[in-house]
Amino acid sequence: MAEHNFSMQGTLGVLLASKKYSSIKDILVTMNPSDIAAVMNDLEGDQLPLIFRLLPKEPATAAFVEMDPDQQEVLIRGFSDKELKEVVGEMFVDDAADLIEEMPADVVQRMLASADPDKRREINEILKYPEDCAGSSMTTEFIALRPDMTVEEAIANIRQTAVDKETIYTCYVTDAVTKELLGYVTVKDLLLAKNANARIGDLMDPNVISVNTHTDQETVAQMLSKYNFLALPVVDMDNRMVGIVTFDDAMDIIEDEATEDIEIMGGMSPSEKAYLRATPFEVFRQRIPWLSLLMLSATFTGIIITYYENSLAAQIALTAFIPMLTGTGGNSGTQASVSVIRALALDELEFSDLPAVIWKEVRTAVLCGITLAAICFVKIMLVDRLMMNNLSVTPLMALAVCVSMALTVLVSKVVGCSLPILAKRVGFDPAVMASPLITTLVDALSLLVYFGVATAILA
Repeated sequence: MAEHNFSMQGTLGVLLASKKYSSIKDILVTMNPSDIAAVMNDLEGDQLPLIFRLLPKEPATAAFVEMDPDQQEVLIRGFSDKELKEVVGEMFVDDAADLIEEMPADVVQRMLASADPDKRREINEILKYPEDCAGSSMTTEFIALRPDMTVEEAIANIRQTAVDKETIYTCYVTDAVTKELLGYVTVKDLLLAKNANARIGDLMDPNVISVNTHTDQETVAQMLSKYNFLALPVVDMDNRMVGIVTFDDAMDIIEDEATEDIEIMGGMSPSEKAYLRATPFEVFRQRIPWLSLLMLSATFTGIIITYYENSLAAQIALTAFIPMLTGTGGNSGTQASVSVIRALALDELEFSDLPAVIWKEVRTAVLCGITLAAICFVKIMLVDRLMMNNLSVTPLMALAVCVSMALTVLVSKVVGCSLPILAKRVGFDPAVMASPLITTLVDALSLLVYFGVATAILA
């Protein structure tokens, strides 16, 4: 895809240089809006408005929504008031709200001034909800039918209003006065109805699944995936329908949540910008708190080594195995934590499952620990003692290292599987308990186990 975009960008560049605008337009109108946006994201600033103005209104708006915020800002600043009004008018409310959240204050003012009063009110309605909840992710453009409508009236209503709706397959039945959500019907139900005068209230399914405006957006995305819905209705505290979250919104939510979890698991604060858009100082601010915390937390490791320095002085060969033990412990803990974090994200685990999770990891740790200990013993005797001719590495010392290895794997896996579940229980993001933090904690525990076992066996 990147090579295709590069080739397309080169073709457009040649056509622009030759001022063959009709040929450019002929190419663009055959492309998907997402592909147009990908190509336009790589254009020079002065080329961008020219290419954009060659597009018909609808594909231009669709491509605009898919573009990077930097390019969108360039276009908005170059738009006349009339052009901006047309673009904002064509955008769905949720897309407009998302864009406004990304733009500087002066651009936001222009956008809101260009929106008609109804759309401005709907945009402000979405913006008032807390970030990362269903209300901030929904669109207010959905098909609402009354229960006293006939099938014929409902189809006529859909034909009249569908052009401004984000999706029309599922139609929601609401009370004409209170807007309370009563049920839903699909377009398929309406088209297959044998009686055109049948009432919507008789055809609808009253068992409608909905979410509240303050439901976490990740939960909403999981529900859309679980039930295979194209859209999920959003209601307020009084069960009045206020919007829908569509499956394409859910895909964006899943991508954002996965990105956030990966960044946290990597020991970074979540970033609001794409990697290449972030300045070095912004990347610095994203990373330095975690680096500082992890550096200071490593103090415990230093304290443990200092405490056992006399033992290390008597058996200096013990120090050679510290990196192997701490590394294996960190890897073991990370494996367990990542598996549990994924299960928590997919709603496969609850706090009540903690004993079962620990028991599973204990059995896994025993198998892994025994296997690694056996491999470690062979490695120490063949490599460290025979090949490197280090006679200070005795079979008894190898035994101490291998027992420590098995116990370290056990401790690490128990810690790695427990912390994410406990974190979620107290309201923290389980991803916080991922690789860097668990590795630092396990390093300290590995050293305690190692020196404890070594002291007991070699004393």
